Amino acid sequence: MEACRRIAPDVIILDVMLPDIDGYEVCRRIRQFSHCPILFLSSKNDEVDKILGLAAGGDDYVTKPFSPKEVAYRVKAQLRRLEYTQKPPQNNPIKIGALTIDPDGGRATKDGKDVELTAREFGILLHLAENAGRVISKERLYEAVWSEDSLGCDNTVMVHIRHIREKLEDDPAAPAYVVTVKGLGYKMVNPL
Repeated sequence: MEACRRIAPDVIILDVMLPDIDGYEVCRRIRQFSHCPILFLSSKNDEVDKILGLAAGGDDYVTKPFSPKEVAYRVKAQLRRLEYTQKPPQNNPIKIGALTIDPDGGRATKDGKDVELTAREFGILLHLAENAGRVISKERLYEAVWSEDSLGCDNTVMVHIRHIREKLEDDPAAPAYVVTVKGLGYKMVNPL
């Protein structure tokens, strides 16, 4: 609990059966100062045990035996929910060069003219604009816009990026806004 207070983790995976006090009590105490997601892992799989874990402040309860992959995806789901709840509302349009992206209005304009984008294309453009200057991998883009695992997404993201460039860039073959960072992903830049 002291380590949790000191480092403020993004997520906690907690066992129910602990040596001094049980995981339910640890969870209750952590909830007094932290709202980070808590996942219980336990061999106790009765309905009552699961209810106790959730009632103590847990966000999820996984029983043994479990797949490590399942636990990883449950952690990702909790972090995604946390990101949605902590994301500040976007009230101001994002301006990058001649491009303006209005998150609330769901529209993008370049030199004052509408850029006709599909919902997915707008989501990709918005995510890149919110992270302007940062390299975003195809996997992260896919997970952010499609809200699902990125397994086998390479082609899908590349096709959407190509369509965005065709609609947005003066020369799609030499993009000025959405650039490729070879081997890493894509980056929104302010053209000179």
